[in-house]
Amino acid sequence: MTYELWILVWAAVLGLIQVGLPPIAAMSRTGYARWNAGPRDKEFDIGPLAGRLNRAFANFKETFVVFVVIVVALAFAGKSSELSRWGADIYLAARIFYIPLYAFGVVGVRSLVWIASLTGILMCLFGLFI
Repeated sequence: MTYELWILVWAAVLGLIQVGLPPIAAMSRTGYARWNAGPRDKEFDIGPLAGRLNRAFANFKETFVVFVVIVVALAFAGKSSELSRWGADIYLAARIFYIPLYAFGVVGVRSLVWIASLTGILMCLFGLFI
């Protein structure tokens, strides 16, 4: 298995962690456990932290799909390189840092970290074509 595929696995683990963060953050809201166990027919105010964690996860899913395609293509093409390995590392590190930055409402830096994650993806993509 290529290095980039291992990073992809760790990025998937990060995605699984992100699935659980919003409900954990929302547990402190009165009535959340009952609402969560029910049919969820009505909206529930999960609070700002859980809301930000939901949006951070939605953002992760938007970039993760692209990262998956490129990393799998790298593996099939046998194009793993130092550039693509660095790109995969940058993508994963940026996605890890993005979570607390978004959760705690850090503006500016959060956008730079998102750009770093995109740069990591582009490095992998470029590695596919060289």
